[in-house]
Amino acid sequence: MRVSGVVRPPGDKSISHRVLMLAGLARGRSELEGLLTGDDVKSTARVLRQLGSDVSQVRDGVSVTVRGRSLTRPASILHCGNSGTTARLMLGILAGHRFAATLSGDASLRRRPMRRVTEPLRAMGALTYTTPVASAQIKSALLFAGLTGRVNVTIREPYRSRDHTERLLVHLGLGLHERDGAIVYEPAPRSVVRSFRLSVPGDASSAAFLVAAAVLAEQGELVIENVGVNPTRTGFLVALERMGAHVERLNLRDQGGEPVADLVARPAALRGTEVTAAEIPTLVDEVPVLAVLASRAAGETVFREVGELRVKESNRLELIAANLRATGANAQVRGNDLFVHGTTRPARGRVDTARDHRLAMAFAVLGTTPGADVRLSERASVAISYPAFFADLRRIGAGGKGNGRGRGRGRKGRR
Repeated sequence: MRVSGVVRPPGDKSISHRVLMLAGLARGRSELEGLLTGDDVKSTARVLRQLGSDVSQVRDGVSVTVRGRSLTRPASILHCGNSGTTARLMLGILAGHRFAATLSGDASLRRRPMRRVTEPLRAMGALTYTTPVASAQIKSALLFAGLTGRVNVTIREPYRSRDHTERLLVHLGLGLHERDGAIVYEPAPRSVVRSFRLSVPGDASSAAFLVAAAVLAEQGELVIENVGVNPTRTGFLVALERMGAHVERLNLRDQGGEPVADLVARPAALRGTEVTAAEIPTLVDEVPVLAVLASRAAGETVFREVGELRVKESNRLELIAANLRATGANAQVRGNDLFVHGTTRPARGRVDTARDHRLAMAFAVLGTTPGADVRLSERASVAISYPAFFADLRRIGAGGKGNGRGRGRGRKGRR
């Protein structure tokens, strides 16, 4: 397989949620470009409309305008779809308001843990809190609660999680700083969120699948434009470098407080590595595609302390291992660690995505390797974060036979 061309991933999902929420809290008309148009972000827009914000339609190629105003009590349950980010961050925003609201979601979301957010929110006055896990969602919920409730918040994490919320608050001049290793929010008297214009960079997690396809290719070169390279999100590239794949960063620039670059990825011979517990927060969403790359690397790769993957959109940890075994690789979960042994055998077998977008995309990438015949249980889940994924995979030359075309849930025959 030869990979070539220039591709631009969709807008960053984490940033898209956050800028929509801040625009909904702002006074006046905000204009947002480059928002992800996936289902999760649309869930955030829908919830904001239920709370009284005027949010234009979220669709490709069109700026989204938000007329923020004081949020009001919703007339019905706030339905967050499949989006854990929507649910957890809105809990923080709502905690600072005096009206009651009920949040719900689909069956997958209702199974995901929310107490890790609700417990510190219940304790809020001026709050100093050490998070039990490095979680950007917990941290962001508490910061949003401090913002809307006008209270001081001090947060410490065991490891640094992604910091998009902090960068946005600093960019908007909203009283956030660091002190003695802690994140500190101190609201200024009568401070308000003012309307703003912002362009969202490309999603680093979505770009990771394109990088992986280029690394697994037999020849060629791929340019991936306008990718957010926030250091709390680029652990994937650091791990990939240890595995033998160098991804160049060109045209480094700042965009709304976030570092952005164009990436150049090429085929590489991979070797196994160890991904430490301290690195996991910087690449937690990329573990599925890193595990797929590890299955094609020489030797063993170990992912330490990835138990958090059990409570993602699926039991992502067990499914990564099971699906790698189903396609001919050797993978095991031991406690909270994942072990993957590389193989040169063609990847062939049926993959159960459990309607998890990152599993679908990761194993679709595995399906681009020589001799592969990887059959996904479904493909529709990619609409959550990267609606054009399969079209882009074909466009860069990685969409030939074995590209993980879905067969519909439960059908096991060969194509």
